[in-house]
Amino acid sequence: MSRQFTFTDPGEGIHEAEIVEVLVAAGDTIEEGDTVLVIETDKATTDLPSPYTGEVEDLRVSEGDTIEVGDVLLLVADGEDEATTTDQSGEEAPESDEGSGEESAEEPAEEPAEEPAEEPAAEEGEGPEADEGGRAAAVGELPTEQRSVDEAEAPERAEGAARERRQGPVPASPSTRRLAREHGVDLAEVEPTGEHGRVTSADVEAAAEGGPVEQEPREPVSDRRERPESKRERAPEPDHERWGPVERVPLRGVRRTTARRVAASWRQIPHVTHHDVLDVTALERWRREQAPRVEEAGGDLTLMVLTMKAVAGVLARHPRFNASLDLDAEELVLKRHYHLAIAVDTDDGLIVPVVRDVDRTSLLDLAVEVSDLIRRVRDRDVEGDELRGGTFTITNVGPLGGAGFTPLIQLPQVAILGMGRARLEQVVTGDLDAHRTEVQFRLPLSLAYDHRVVDGADAARFVADLAEAIADPGALLLTS
Repeated sequence: MSRQFTFTDPGEGIHEAEIVEVLVAAGDTIEEGDTVLVIETDKATTDLPSPYTGEVEDLRVSEGDTIEVGDVLLLVADGEDEATTTDQSGEEAPESDEGSGEESAEEPAEEPAEEPAEEPAAEEGEGPEADEGGRAAAVGELPTEQRSVDEAEAPERAEGAARERRQGPVPASPSTRRLAREHGVDLAEVEPTGEHGRVTSADVEAAAEGGPVEQEPREPVSDRRERPESKRERAPEPDHERWGPVERVPLRGVRRTTARRVAASWRQIPHVTHHDVLDVTALERWRREQAPRVEEAGGDLTLMVLTMKAVAGVLARHPRFNASLDLDAEELVLKRHYHLAIAVDTDDGLIVPVVRDVDRTSLLDLAVEVSDLIRRVRDRDVEGDELRGGTFTITNVGPLGGAGFTPLIQLPQVAILGMGRARLEQVVTGDLDAHRTEVQFRLPLSLAYDHRVVDGADAARFVADLAEAIADPGALLLTS
């Protein structure tokens, strides 16, 4: 008997993954609990153990495939025959004894041919309508007059079923619901094209434009590839080969996940960026004095670590920057925990792990933890939970250069702080009548925020408080 090993919902809102490695082949014998596949979800790799013992009968996926919840990954044969057989009507019947088994083998068509003559529905009291319509349709002998009545009533029945279906909650993701509100579309009036009656973003957009969505058949796992944007949003692909040689590289793994997420962020969030440059001269001197002590403990006291500690304190005074916007409930979720996500540049792309409870972690411990986390991220040795739950993100391009940039917010957060390269600059201080020129070590910052949640004045106050916190290195103690 064959058993299907399907991709089950791993939780945390994850609905898809990419096959990174296939560890078995058709014909291999496996035990329950053996790792058969390695997948990548949410920028973390996970082993998939087999729930069955037996022989791999059919392998349905290969490396690089995108799988979704419910997809069949492989078939496992346990070597046991089924004790029952299933007829075309879907009813299970016990296997026949020796005599009747021989009869069936010799005359397979005779007994089924007699079945339509029986009237089980009438005997069970289901009524003549069910008997004539249901049973006749099953054998392809629906009377002409009954068929014409059914055809006439079909639109009414479909409309009634649709009304029944719409009485309950409409299956749709939060982002689809948000899109429907933005377009003023009633989800109950949208014809769904997603699996299991789910309304998709494309359905909402089509409803907003007054046209139906052309439903495409679901592709096999081996042929399906995730796209960062829907077909409706993309311009037609030009013939690149017309102008010269090209090379096509699959968009996979971290890069594909990043493409999808930044596109969603750009579509859904009205981004505004506040730029400023902070004087970190005193902080840099203090950092260099304390760095050897931190190195002895196994950490690296960087400007980013110091900024993380300062940001955690400032977020407590500016809770709207440490929040999420729940559009379904029309509520702002103010988070009273401070888990800072940090963007890490790796060979595979940008990965954003999370450092938890930064406000309650000593600077020494924070420096050690961040150094260890960055190392493990680049070695691809992090758990999925270490990449989730961030409340605010810091991204630092300073080591690579750059005076400023406009970072994109990570959904469902509402703000992100970008750090440029700190450098020595000549600065004129004082006023018009009494001024002087001095050299400062200055750090450019870019604070991108969701304008639905905070305003420009809020951003200016946030950065001003951050500048004040950073200007006093003595407040950033190496112990809690």
